[in-house]
Amino acid sequence: MRLDEYFEEIERDEAAERRELVKEKSYAITDYLDDVEYEFNKRVSGDALLGSTSPSIFVGRSSYPNVSTGLLSPVGHEERAADFETSGQWYDQGFSIEDVFQHRTGLVNTSRKTDVGNVADAWNGFLGTQREVAIADRPVDIEVGLDGPLDVDFSISEADVSSPTGPRAHATSATLTENPHVPRPVKKTLEDDDWRAEGAMNYLYNRGYDVYDINTILSAGALGETETRRLVPTRWSITAVDDTVGKFLRGGVHNATAVDKTEVYYNEYLGNKFWVLLAPGDWEFELVELKAPGSVWNPDPDRGMWIAADREGYDGRTGYVAETAGAYYAARLGVLEHLKERGRQASVLVLRHVTPDYWGPTGVWQVRETVRNAFDAEGGEAESFGNALRDLEPQLPVSLGRLRRKSTMVAGVQSRLDAFA
Repeated sequence: MRLDEYFEEIERDEAAERRELVKEKSYAITDYLDDVEYEFNKRVSGDALLGSTSPSIFVGRSSYPNVSTGLLSPVGHEERAADFETSGQWYDQGFSIEDVFQHRTGLVNTSRKTDVGNVADAWNGFLGTQREVAIADRPVDIEVGLDGPLDVDFSISEADVSSPTGPRAHATSATLTENPHVPRPVKKTLEDDDWRAEGAMNYLYNRGYDVYDINTILSAGALGETETRRLVPTRWSITAVDDTVGKFLRGGVHNATAVDKTEVYYNEYLGNKFWVLLAPGDWEFELVELKAPGSVWNPDPDRGMWIAADREGYDGRTGYVAETAGAYYAARLGVLEHLKERGRQASVLVLRHVTPDYWGPTGVWQVRETVRNAFDAEGGEAESFGNALRDLEPQLPVSLGRLRRKSTMVAGVQSRLDAFA
């Protein structure tokens, strides 16, 4: 398919119904939190939360290494607790931003302060229960001892760059009320005291575990050599798994044949538009984010377009990215999974346009899933990387000239063209 035909095919239908979005917060979410608080209070008996089912855990990063670590429970929706756990199913089900907020804020976080310490032998008490929840392959029934009432707080400032979290309650204890089912591959990683965390992560990934499952297990301090097992803040574990698995996949495509033509793929979701360009050549990767004024990452409507970029060459990076944070590793993972499946390598440019419709932070999972699913449909083709960029320019919120001043890959194309002027 020619690229100009591809552009016509993906144009948004102007007659399609658009969800009306708000810039601060949805009042429907506030009403939902009232329901959560009501259900929570119904299930509190004395100083214990009864009949709770936990599909996941949370480890904070504030005051590290003395962090807040907790069990997440969708109080009032125990029969479908698994639906509240972040996964690619949210994309498949077409979650809106409001849906994401409802599922995130619908998880009550019963937490307590804990030193990340060496937790290799923490199989009893609160940490033991938390770990059992993390390594189980389905939600686990628990009972939590409480110290104080539920704290409902849903104020998200314009500067907030994390996903919303639900109400909190301070926990004094937690116990299992059923025996969790732990899959054999997870048991294998737990029992091997000399297995480095990176190897264990890749082992689980190759056994069919998605990164969502692996980062929860890592966060609970259940991977790695015995003396180095520690709780890992959830936000850090997400990026650590994306990065580790991405490096593994990159090694698998290094010796592959390069794609033989420039390919362009497009996908959009939750107010984010992604263009993925694959060009013939050795592996390199760059993510450029174009953040529109009025979007969650650039809330000042008068600021103008905010552009961020990070890249790597054939041998990867030596340090953490400077500007695009976890989105870089999530997008790179989606691209590498596609190339590994095809047995190819490519020079890759990902352009992310964060539009004003992205009114609330949902997390990097939406970056990962939007890029992953960009390859499901047939892409467009161009005679060269430079031609693809020129054809793409009318679709972008900035000129190629401005993009060139930020993007190493785009600037490189221009410099080669100038040599023939």
